[in-house]
Amino acid sequence: MTARRLSIVIAAGALISALMLSGCSSTPATDEATDPAGTPIATGTADELSGTIVVDAAASLTESFTTIANEFMELHPSVTVTLNFGGSSALATDIVDNGAPVDVFAAASASTMKTVSDAGLAEGDPVVFARNQLEIVTPADNPGQIAGLADFTDPDKVIAVCAVEVPCGAAAQKVFDAAGITASVDTYEQDVKAVLTKVELGEAQAGLVYVTDALAAGDQVNAIDFPEAAGAITDYPIAPISTSAAPEVAQAFVDYVLGDGASVIAAAGFAAP
Repeated sequence: MTARRLSIVIAAGALISALMLSGCSSTPATDEATDPAGTPIATGTADELSGTIVVDAAASLTESFTTIANEFMELHPSVTVTLNFGGSSALATDIVDNGAPVDVFAAASASTMKTVSDAGLAEGDPVVFARNQLEIVTPADNPGQIAGLADFTDPDKVIAVCAVEVPCGAAAQKVFDAAGITASVDTYEQDVKAVLTKVELGEAQAGLVYVTDALAAGDQVNAIDFPEAAGAITDYPIAPISTSAAPEVAQAFVDYVLGDGASVIAAAGFAAP
């Protein structure tokens, strides 16, 4: 705790007179503050939070969590945050079945977080900190002339979506069902960034990614909204992991995501919970 020094302002003339009369020299200043009993009090603003944490996060959080982690480490210089991005289901399996040394988990669906919670590995109740929805992306010049979700039924188009076991794939299937179509999918990817990469490289003529991924890709892709996406909103919950070796740091990181990090989340295009 930082102690404030009390400073006493003394008129210069009075001070000089007192010194001349006493013949004494002034006492050297000290950097050590004391309490009323004379006990030294630590001063300064040194941050006491320290340690290393691993944060497992959904691939769609890559840009926003990289920024948040850098801000958090700048605020806490003795903390190191290691980020591990991937499909939420694979990350959850790694935590539960393989005992991965993870301190914080941020998932792209409530169901994948439930896998961790049901195993007793989520510390407290997970908190939803963001929402997202799907968007069609094509290469910037849209070579397949994709206009909407109906084009995903065309076997002559090269289509990429997430595998159904990961949140973006489950959401894709949900919008296909809502639209009453059977998509002619050529490649199923393990996370949303892999779908985006296929489209950016021109290896797919269209794909389904989150709005935030399309925004992050900028002019490398052409983004197309479609009405069925509103029926497949994705929640993003976060929680510290109960086996964390640095629980105070893990909780502090979660608190930062829910607090100051919210502006970063919003700037990335996520909707508020």
